[in-house]
Amino acid sequence: MNIAIYGRQFNDSVLPYVQQVFTYLEQHKVEVYIYSDLNDHLSGKINLPEGHQIFKRDDKLKGLIDVCITLGGDGTMLDTLAFIHDSGIPVIGINFGRLGFLASINKSDIAAAIHAVVNRKFTLDSRVLLQMDSEHSYFGNENFALNDITFHKRDDAAMIIVHAFINGEFLNSYWGDGIVISTPTGSTAYSLSCGGPIVLPRSGNVIITPVAPHNLNVRPVVVSDDNILSFEVESRNANYLVSCDSRTVVIDKPIKFSIRKANFELNLIRLDNENYLSTLRNKLLWGIDARNY
Repeated sequence: MNIAIYGRQFNDSVLPYVQQVFTYLEQHKVEVYIYSDLNDHLSGKINLPEGHQIFKRDDKLKGLIDVCITLGGDGTMLDTLAFIHDSGIPVIGINFGRLGFLASINKSDIAAAIHAVVNRKFTLDSRVLLQMDSEHSYFGNENFALNDITFHKRDDAAMIIVHAFINGEFLNSYWGDGIVISTPTGSTAYSLSCGGPIVLPRSGNVIITPVAPHNLNVRPVVVSDDNILSFEVESRNANYLVSCDSRTVVIDKPIKFSIRKANFELNLIRLDNENYLSTLRNKLLWGIDARNY
Protein backbone atom coordinates (compact mmCIF):
# COMPACT_ATOMS: atom_id res chain seq x y z
CA MET A 1 0.00 0.00 0.00
CA ASN A 2 1.19 3.52 -0.85
CA ILE A 3 0.26 6.15 1.73
CA ALA A 4 0.79 9.90 1.41
CA ILE A 5 1.40 11.98 4.54
CA TYR A 6 0.41 15.65 4.50
CA GLY A 7 0.72 18.24 7.23
CA ARG A 8 1.57 21.82 8.03
CA GLN A 9 4.26 22.95 10.42
CA PHE A 10 3.26 22.20 14.00
CA ASN A 11 4.44 22.63 17.54
CA ASP A 12 7.26 20.37 18.71
CA SER A 13 4.99 19.08 21.48
CA VAL A 14 3.24 16.77 18.98
CA LEU A 15 6.45 15.35 17.50
CA PRO A 16 6.24 12.16 19.62
CA TYR A 17 2.83 11.45 18.05
CA VAL A 18 4.17 12.19 14.56
CA GLN A 19 6.96 9.72 15.26
CA GLN A 20 4.34 7.12 16.21
CA VAL A 21 2.65 7.57 12.84
CA PHE A 22 5.82 6.87 10.87
CA THR A 23 6.94 4.07 13.18
CA TYR A 24 3.66 2.20 12.80
CA LEU A 25 3.62 2.73 9.04
CA GLU A 26 7.14 1.34 8.80
CA GLN A 27 6.15 -1.68 10.89
CA HIS A 28 3.34 -2.40 8.41
CA LYS A 29 5.86 -2.16 5.54
CA VAL A 30 3.93 0.65 3.86
CA GLU A 31 5.44 2.71 1.06
CA VAL A 32 5.41 6.24 2.50
CA TYR A 33 5.19 9.47 0.49
CA ILE A 34 5.74 12.66 2.51
CA TYR A 35 4.71 16.14 1.38
CA SER A 36 7.89 18.07 0.55
CA ASP A 37 7.32 20.98 2.97
CA LEU A 38 6.44 18.60 5.79
CA ASN A 39 9.53 16.52 5.05
CA ASP A 40 11.71 19.63 5.35
CA HIS A 41 9.99 20.59 8.61
CA LEU A 42 10.48 17.14 10.17
CA SER A 43 13.98 16.45 8.89
CA GLY A 44 16.37 16.12 11.82
CA LYS A 45 13.54 16.20 14.39
CA ILE A 46 12.23 12.63 14.11
CA ASN A 47 13.26 9.39 12.44
CA LEU A 48 11.57 9.26 9.04
CA PRO A 49 11.00 5.91 7.28
CA GLU A 50 14.02 4.67 5.37
CA GLY A 51 13.65 5.06 1.63
CA HIS A 52 10.49 7.22 1.84
CA GLN A 53 9.38 9.18 -1.20
CA ILE A 54 8.63 12.91 -1.54
CA PHE A 55 5.63 14.44 -3.29
CA LYS A 56 4.87 18.04 -4.18
CA ARG A 57 1.66 20.02 -4.58
CA ASP A 58 1.53 19.67 -8.37
CA ASP A 59 2.40 15.96 -8.57
CA LYS A 60 -0.18 13.62 -10.07
CA LEU A 61 -1.16 11.22 -7.30
CA LYS A 62 -4.06 9.40 -8.95
CA GLY A 63 -3.11 5.75 -9.48
CA LEU A 64 -0.03 6.17 -7.27
CA ILE A 65 -1.40 6.84 -3.78
CA ASP A 66 -3.92 4.53 -2.09
CA VAL A 67 -4.65 6.63 1.01
CA CYS A 68 -3.73 10.10 2.28
CA ILE A 69 -3.21 10.69 6.00
CA THR A 70 -3.25 14.26 7.29
CA LEU A 71 -1.50 15.38 10.46
CA GLY A 72 -3.20 18.39 12.04
CA GLY A 73 -6.71 19.73 12.36
CA ASP A 74 -9.65 20.20 10.02
CA GLY A 75 -7.89 23.03 8.20
CA THR A 76 -5.04 20.69 7.31
CA MET A 77 -7.49 18.22 5.86
CA LEU A 78 -9.15 20.96 3.81
CA ASP A 79 -5.75 21.70 2.28
CA THR A 80 -5.64 18.26 0.69
CA LEU A 81 -8.21 19.33 -1.92
CA ALA A 82 -5.43 21.25 -3.67
CA PHE A 83 -3.58 18.07 -4.67
CA ILE A 84 -6.17 15.30 -4.32
CA HIS A 85 -8.73 17.19 -6.41
CA ASP A 86 -10.89 14.67 -8.32
CA SER A 87 -8.57 11.67 -7.88
CA GLY A 88 -10.90 9.91 -5.44
CA ILE A 89 -8.00 9.16 -3.05
CA PRO A 90 -9.47 8.45 0.42
CA VAL A 91 -8.38 10.80 3.23
CA ILE A 92 -8.17 10.28 6.98
CA GLY A 93 -7.03 12.87 9.51
CA ILE A 94 -5.14 12.45 12.79
CA ASN A 95 -6.22 15.36 14.92
CA PHE A 96 -3.47 17.54 16.37
CA GLY A 97 -5.81 20.54 16.40
CA ARG A 98 -8.80 21.40 18.56
CA LEU A 99 -12.33 20.33 17.57
CA GLY A 100 -11.63 17.89 14.75
CA PHE A 101 -14.91 17.22 12.94
CA LEU A 102 -13.09 16.04 9.80
CA ALA A 103 -9.77 14.98 11.30
CA SER A 104 -11.46 12.64 13.73
CA ILE A 105 -8.66 10.30 14.87
CA ASN A 106 -7.40 11.15 18.36
CA LYS A 107 -3.70 11.03 19.18
CA SER A 108 -4.34 8.10 21.51
CA ASP A 109 -5.81 6.01 18.68
CA ILE A 110 -2.97 6.28 16.15
CA ALA A 111 -1.90 2.63 16.29
CA ALA A 112 -5.44 1.26 15.90
CA ALA A 113 -6.25 3.70 13.11
CA ILE A 114 -3.17 2.82 11.06
CA HIS A 115 -3.81 -0.89 11.55
CA ALA A 116 -7.36 -0.44 10.26
CA VAL A 117 -6.28 1.66 7.27
CA VAL A 118 -3.50 -0.71 6.20
CA ASN A 119 -5.87 -3.68 6.46
CA ARG A 120 -8.63 -1.73 4.67
CA LYS A 121 -11.05 -2.06 7.57
CA PHE A 122 -12.92 1.15 6.86
CA THR A 123 -15.78 2.62 4.88
CA LEU A 124 -15.80 5.65 2.62
CA ASP A 125 -17.89 8.68 3.52
CA SER A 126 -18.26 10.69 0.31
CA ARG A 127 -18.75 14.43 0.84
CA VAL A 128 -20.21 16.93 -1.61
CA LEU A 129 -18.09 19.89 -2.72
CA LEU A 130 -19.04 23.33 -3.99
CA GLN A 131 -17.54 24.83 -7.13
CA MET A 132 -17.29 28.58 -7.67
CA ASP A 133 -16.97 30.19 -11.11
CA SER A 134 -16.61 33.78 -12.28
CA GLU A 135 -15.37 35.67 -15.30
CA HIS A 136 -11.94 35.84 -13.68
CA SER A 137 -10.28 32.65 -12.46
CA TYR A 138 -9.28 33.88 -9.01
CA PHE A 139 -8.63 30.42 -7.55
CA GLY A 140 -7.39 28.67 -10.68
CA ASN A 141 -8.09 24.94 -10.49
CA GLU A 142 -8.62 25.21 -6.71
CA ASN A 143 -12.06 26.80 -6.99
CA PHE A 144 -13.64 24.07 -4.85
CA ALA A 145 -14.75 24.03 -1.22
CA LEU A 146 -15.54 21.16 1.13
CA ASN A 147 -16.82 23.42 3.92
CA ASP A 148 -17.92 26.75 2.53
CA ILE A 149 -17.51 29.68 0.18
CA THR A 150 -17.76 33.09 1.82
CA PHE A 151 -18.06 36.73 0.82
CA HIS A 152 -16.86 39.03 3.58
CA LYS A 153 -15.99 42.65 4.19
CA ARG A 154 -12.46 43.71 5.08
CA ASP A 155 -11.73 44.16 8.80
CA ASP A 156 -11.77 47.95 8.64
CA ALA A 157 -14.50 48.28 6.00
CA ALA A 158 -18.17 49.19 6.12
CA MET A 159 -20.81 46.51 5.59
CA ILE A 160 -21.23 44.99 2.15
CA ILE A 161 -24.37 44.16 0.17
CA VAL A 162 -24.65 40.70 -1.37
CA HIS A 163 -27.40 40.18 -3.95
CA ALA A 164 -28.32 36.49 -4.09
CA PHE A 165 -30.11 34.61 -6.89
CA ILE A 166 -31.31 31.01 -7.26
CA ASN A 167 -31.30 29.78 -10.86
CA GLY A 168 -31.39 33.40 -11.95
CA GLU A 169 -34.37 34.29 -9.75
CA PHE A 170 -33.75 36.99 -7.14
CA LEU A 171 -33.66 35.66 -3.56
CA ASN A 172 -32.57 38.56 -1.34
CA SER A 173 -30.06 41.35 -0.79
CA TYR A 174 -28.01 40.72 2.33
CA TRP A 175 -26.68 43.80 4.16
CA GLY A 176 -24.02 42.96 6.74
CA ASP A 177 -20.50 41.66 7.24
CA GLY A 178 -20.93 38.97 4.60
CA ILE A 179 -22.53 35.68 3.68
CA VAL A 180 -21.56 32.00 3.99
CA ILE A 181 -22.56 29.40 1.39
CA SER A 182 -22.02 26.06 3.07
CA THR A 183 -22.15 22.36 2.28
CA PRO A 184 -23.65 19.99 4.87
CA THR A 185 -20.06 19.18 5.86
CA GLY A 186 -19.42 22.87 6.50
CA SER A 187 -22.66 23.34 8.41
CA THR A 188 -20.74 22.61 11.63
CA ALA A 189 -18.04 25.17 10.78
CA TYR A 190 -18.30 28.94 10.12
CA SER A 191 -21.99 28.71 9.20
CA LEU A 192 -22.81 27.24 12.61
CA SER A 193 -21.00 30.05 14.41
CA CYS A 194 -23.15 32.52 12.46
CA GLY A 195 -26.39 30.85 13.55
CA GLY A 196 -26.80 28.41 10.67
CA PRO A 197 -28.43 24.98 11.09
CA ILE A 198 -26.64 21.65 11.36
CA VAL A 199 -27.38 19.69 8.18
CA LEU A 200 -26.43 16.03 7.89
CA PRO A 201 -24.14 14.86 5.06
CA ARG A 202 -25.81 13.40 1.94
CA SER A 203 -28.93 15.48 2.60
CA GLY A 204 -28.60 17.17 -0.80
CA ASN A 205 -28.65 20.73 0.52
CA VAL A 206 -26.71 23.99 0.52
CA ILE A 207 -27.01 26.49 3.38
CA ILE A 208 -26.98 30.26 2.83
CA THR A 209 -26.10 31.96 6.13
CA PRO A 210 -25.75 35.74 6.59
CA VAL A 211 -22.88 37.06 8.71
CA ALA A 212 -23.97 39.76 11.20
CA PRO A 213 -26.93 40.89 9.02
CA HIS A 214 -28.08 44.50 9.36
CA ASN A 215 -31.72 43.38 9.17
CA LEU A 216 -32.47 41.15 12.16
CA ASN A 217 -35.31 39.32 10.41
CA VAL A 218 -32.88 37.83 7.86
CA ARG A 219 -32.22 34.17 8.63
CA PRO A 220 -30.33 31.25 7.07
CA VAL A 221 -31.92 29.54 4.08
CA VAL A 222 -31.51 25.87 3.09
CA VAL A 223 -31.86 25.06 -0.62
CA SER A 224 -31.38 21.98 -2.77
CA ASP A 225 -27.85 21.46 -4.08
CA ASP A 226 -29.08 20.92 -7.62
CA ASN A 227 -29.67 24.68 -7.89
CA ILE A 228 -27.20 27.16 -9.34
CA LEU A 229 -26.62 30.06 -6.95
CA SER A 230 -25.25 33.40 -8.11
CA PHE A 231 -24.07 36.41 -6.13
CA GLU A 232 -23.20 40.03 -6.82
CA VAL A 233 -21.36 42.06 -4.19
CA GLU A 234 -21.52 45.80 -3.57
CA SER A 235 -19.01 47.50 -1.28
CA ARG A 236 -18.54 51.13 -0.27
CA ASN A 237 -14.87 50.37 0.09
CA ALA A 238 -12.51 49.50 -2.73
CA ASN A 239 -12.44 45.75 -2.06
CA TYR A 240 -13.84 42.76 -0.20
CA LEU A 241 -12.85 39.15 0.50
CA VAL A 242 -13.88 35.91 -1.19
CA SER A 243 -12.87 32.56 0.31
CA CYS A 244 -12.99 28.92 -0.74
CA ASP A 245 -12.43 27.10 2.55
CA SER A 246 -9.08 28.43 3.80
CA ARG A 247 -8.04 30.09 0.51
CA THR A 248 -8.85 33.80 0.32
CA VAL A 249 -8.50 36.46 -2.36
CA VAL A 250 -9.16 40.20 -2.33
CA ILE A 251 -11.61 41.43 -5.00
CA ASP A 252 -11.44 45.07 -6.05
CA LYS A 253 -14.27 45.26 -8.58
CA PRO A 254 -17.92 44.19 -8.96
CA ILE A 255 -17.95 40.55 -10.08
CA LYS A 256 -20.77 38.04 -10.53
CA PHE A 257 -20.04 34.66 -8.96
CA SER A 258 -21.89 31.40 -9.56
CA ILE A 259 -21.81 28.48 -7.14
CA ARG A 260 -22.96 24.94 -7.83
CA LYS A 261 -22.34 21.40 -6.66
CA ALA A 262 -19.04 20.11 -8.00
CA ASN A 263 -18.96 17.09 -10.30
CA PHE A 264 -16.75 15.09 -7.92
CA GLU A 265 -16.69 14.37 -4.19
CA LEU A 266 -14.09 13.91 -1.45
CA ASN A 267 -13.82 10.45 0.11
CA LEU A 268 -13.34 10.57 3.87
CA ILE A 269 -12.28 7.38 5.62
CA ARG A 270 -14.51 6.28 8.48
CA LEU A 271 -13.32 3.49 10.74
CA ASP A 272 -15.73 0.82 11.89
CA ASN A 273 -16.04 2.32 15.38
CA GLU A 274 -17.13 5.81 14.29
CA ASN A 275 -20.04 7.48 12.53
CA TYR A 276 -21.22 11.02 11.90
CA LEU A 277 -23.83 11.14 14.66
CA SER A 278 -21.45 9.91 17.35
CA THR A 279 -18.86 12.44 16.19
CA LEU A 280 -21.50 15.18 16.32
CA ARG A 281 -22.51 14.29 19.86
CA ASN A 282 -18.94 14.02 21.10
CA LYS A 283 -17.61 17.20 19.51
CA LEU A 284 -20.58 19.36 20.53
CA LEU A 285 -20.79 17.75 23.99
CA TRP A 286 -24.47 16.93 23.57
CA GLY A 287 -25.95 15.23 26.60
CA ILE A 288 -23.37 16.64 28.99
CA ASP A 289 -24.65 18.97 31.70
CA ALA A 290 -21.84 21.43 32.47
CA ARG A 291 -23.44 22.12 35.86
CA ASN A 292 -22.22 18.71 37.00
CA TYR A 293 -18.56 19.60 36.47
